[in-house]
Amino acid sequence: MPFDNDIVDQVRSSNDIVDVVSSYVPLKKIGARYRGLCPFHNEKTPSFYVNGSMKIFKCFGCGESGDVFSFIEKIENVGFYEALEILAKRAGITLPERKYDSEGAARRSLKESIAVINKEAATYYYMMLRGPKGTKAYEYLKNRGLSDDTMRNFGLGFAGNYSNGLYNYLKEKGHSDDELSKSGLFSMGEKGIYDKFWDRVIFPIMDVKGRVIAFGGRIMSKAENAPKYLNSPETELFLKSENLYGLHIAKKTKEKFFLLCEGYMDVIALHQAGFNNAVASLGTSLTERQAKKIKGYTDNVVITYDSDSPGKNAAKRAIPILKNEGLNVRILDMTPYKDPDELIVAKGADEYRKRIEQAVNGFDFEAKLLEESHDLEDPDSKTQFDHRIAETIARIDDPLARNNHINAAAKKYNIDAVELKRLVNSIGSALKIQEENEKIKTELKKTREIKPDAARKNTECLLLNTIIQYKNAYLAIKDVLKPDDFPDETEQKIYDFICKDYERTGSAVGAGIIDKFEEAEERKKVADILMVSGDFEDTNEDERRKAFADYVTAVKKAAIDRKAGEAMSAGDGERLKVLITEEDSLGSLRKKLLSIDLS
Repeated sequence: MPFDNDIVDQVRSSNDIVDVVSSYVPLKKIGARYRGLCPFHNEKTPSFYVNGSMKIFKCFGCGESGDVFSFIEKIENVGFYEALEILAKRAGITLPERKYDSEGAARRSLKESIAVINKEAATYYYMMLRGPKGTKAYEYLKNRGLSDDTMRNFGLGFAGNYSNGLYNYLKEKGHSDDELSKSGLFSMGEKGIYDKFWDRVIFPIMDVKGRVIAFGGRIMSKAENAPKYLNSPETELFLKSENLYGLHIAKKTKEKFFLLCEGYMDVIALHQAGFNNAVASLGTSLTERQAKKIKGYTDNVVITYDSDSPGKNAAKRAIPILKNEGLNVRILDMTPYKDPDELIVAKGADEYRKRIEQAVNGFDFEAKLLEESHDLEDPDSKTQFDHRIAETIARIDDPLARNNHINAAAKKYNIDAVELKRLVNSIGSALKIQEENEKIKTELKKTREIKPDAARKNTECLLLNTIIQYKNAYLAIKDVLKPDDFPDETEQKIYDFICKDYERTGSAVGAGIIDKFEEAEERKKVADILMVSGDFEDTNEDERRKAFADYVTAVKKAAIDRKAGEAMSAGDGERLKVLITEEDSLGSLRKKLLSIDLS
């Protein structure tokens, strides 16, 4: 880790998670915790909880969880170190210069190496476009209406007609084959490494900071079996599903919305026409992560995908993804033109802005698609259309909006309003039943995955939380309970970390425990465990002591039973005698625990 644990702990302890989260999300105190609407997904019933004593948060709707650092990472769309800097500044703490362990240093070195390679590759492609071998590609871009300034602003380039031009260029810069092979710019063949991009116009892909992280290429020749567009593969520096083309410029826009396009040329053409709020996903359907990133900069999106059938279907898929992140979505109609570039070339920027103003909401867009696929003059087709319209309206959550769409659709499509409302309600009820059935299936699946000792495991979670909150509780059991008394491997690790933290610093923090787990899924599991806390706020001292004594003896008894079974299976009589002695002492242990001060 580039910073000492002590620095991370200092920044964490100086930023109360309840105060930090409250600056983004209104919270209401519920017992010992706080609850509010989750900022990471669209919900109407609060399922987002913050545990101040554990210094963690958890949404039981979307599953997001973590500490104050991960909250800032998600809400601000930044990495850990940027989150650390934000929170340090908030607390008035000056951070020391970063330092790295061997693994972190190697990973950081690889990222920096790829970043340098990408920058030098972008320079090479840029020079090639403007040299004698780039004439064809340069004329292609000029014929597409791009100015020299636009080409320069987006760093456009050209990959030559041979397979080792970039490789030789970067080798002369001193890069090793190992570095180059991990950059995503080269392929391995029988005769060695060769350029992945050749005879293509090159579009450098930049992250939100303007750093070149990957490339896209549009082929110039009609090579057999070669894809028209080719993107860099994912690398240590580049995750396709998390980045948006043009975001490094669009983030600075004064417009209150983003234009969401399909490709590089659409974004570039729109920026050249004065629409500096255009972005595009990178050769894939829009992802939840990309939608979250957009949400970090605006609340409004105008989808401006191609007007052909694939473009319309892509827009239809993107609508719920954007809406689930709480974004207001409208869809721009470019017919009879295929894409933004073609529309602007034919009609100009003013016409495109007019189309933005005329962009329709998601329902009207889907209704128009239904119109195009049904013959409204044919009774049977019209009946099918009416049912599909009713189903579309039934999926609208807001009762007022749903009713307004019923009235508008009835008037526009000559449907009896009473009958349409009845049909919407009927379909809505069926959809709710279907949704409830899916929930039941999900819960049944979870139930099947839960071991028979689920109640005991809940007791183990409560015990772990209690010893984090009360140092005296830890001191009372540190010589009684061992990590292997917890059968679950994650709980064993948590208990071991708690013990080590107490021995090292004299305290344990729930959020600090999460930091010690590297895998994302395991971190979520730890957050789930730490959110299962006994609510002692409204209990007296005797009740707290009794609960604690019950937790310890229940966990210890279960551990003894399990170990006794193992000893009997192994024929280990001596081990069995020790366990029987431990079980006989549980009564005296419980009496001792009832005298512990848990104030």
